[in-house]
Amino acid sequence: MTFTSRSMHGRSFAAAGLAVLAAVALAGTAVAAPGPAAAPRTAGDCTTSVPYRAGESGYDTYRIPAAVRTRAGTLLAFAEGRVGGAGDSGNIDVVVKRSTDGGCTWGPLTLVAAGDGDTRGNPAPVVDPRTGRIVLVTSYNSGEVSEAEIMRGEVTPEQSRRVFVQTSADDGRSFTRPRDITADTKLPRWRWYATGPGHALALTHGPHKGRLVVPANHSTSPPEGSSDTGEEAKYYGAHAIYSDDGGRNWRFGFIEDSYEGVYNANESTVAQLPDGRLYFSARDQNGSSAGNRLDTYSLDGGESIARGYEVQASLNDNPVVQGSVLQVAGRGGPLLFSGPSVPTAREAMAIWSSADAGASFAKAVSLSAQPAAYSDLVQPDRRTVGLLFETGVDGPYESIEFHRVAVADLS
Repeated sequence: MTFTSRSMHGRSFAAAGLAVLAAVALAGTAVAAPGPAAAPRTAGDCTTSVPYRAGESGYDTYRIPAAVRTRAGTLLAFAEGRVGGAGDSGNIDVVVKRSTDGGCTWGPLTLVAAGDGDTRGNPAPVVDPRTGRIVLVTSYNSGEVSEAEIMRGEVTPEQSRRVFVQTSADDGRSFTRPRDITADTKLPRWRWYATGPGHALALTHGPHKGRLVVPANHSTSPPEGSSDTGEEAKYYGAHAIYSDDGGRNWRFGFIEDSYEGVYNANESTVAQLPDGRLYFSARDQNGSSAGNRLDTYSLDGGESIARGYEVQASLNDNPVVQGSVLQVAGRGGPLLFSGPSVPTAREAMAIWSSADAGASFAKAVSLSAQPAAYSDLVQPDRRTVGLLFETGVDGPYESIEFHRVAVADLS
């Protein structure tokens, strides 16, 4: 596989990129001292809704939420519909529900990609700004194999993780059949592979305006001669794929491939900052560093990273779990992060805010004290931010809820 000359791997960084990043950091504004998190206020006509409940519509469990706002203003809430149980493998579909009132109510469930006994999931939706089409990238593996077997290399290429893309030209009412893009988005030595999960990104300004960027992660086989099985977390890495033609063709962006076991960048998410840079935030999959969230920046639309992933110390109250980031639209809007807020447990969903382009975060709103896990941020309108997240009373996978929060509460 050939990489572009601007791709950066592991801990090799461009001096020019570091210089730009340092200049921006020096110019950043100071963040107000963090205070107690506020309770969410009602935004508009409703505060919460529940698009998915376990046991409904033929699915045992719904997991892995992802949300986007279409050009028409419709909110799409994607999820994995898990047929046989809550586990990550088996018969799993990708499903969606639509809301035309900002997330207050939701229409009927629509099947987007049928597992038919296999596993389809990790939805990463994005709206193409040129055409308004919804582009959805997902991951696949045989329903007969587990993540551990895939990471140990005990499966065939047909059983292993693959990457697919679909589109919708009717505001999310229907989608094309999944099209396999694995050959362009996965290296032969990679084993595990996951898109997102959570929304992907359409660049709205800068030299790569219109580009679609999908944050992703992978695992790789151990070095030749190693006694490791390949299941160890230290072989995880993050990467990005992108399309400059609305999802028809895909290329690799950066690949973080240090595999040193200190920073194990895993499930990742991305936002475009007002200055055009991309901010990437990733789950640290049990690395030896002190912290569960990692981040980095890209100065060229996701083709490379300006530095390796490092611990985001101001988010150290997060457990090992997926999270979401969103740059609030409008002048002076903050960069947001969502996730559970107990370091040792998946519970107490919250939203953090950054006024310095991700250099630091402060908790802005606590949404619930209940169990909670994966989440995805979306902006229904200029005054409101929405959060689609897994939660429940006795466990975090009983439902997927949607909470609306006033932008004024998040600065």
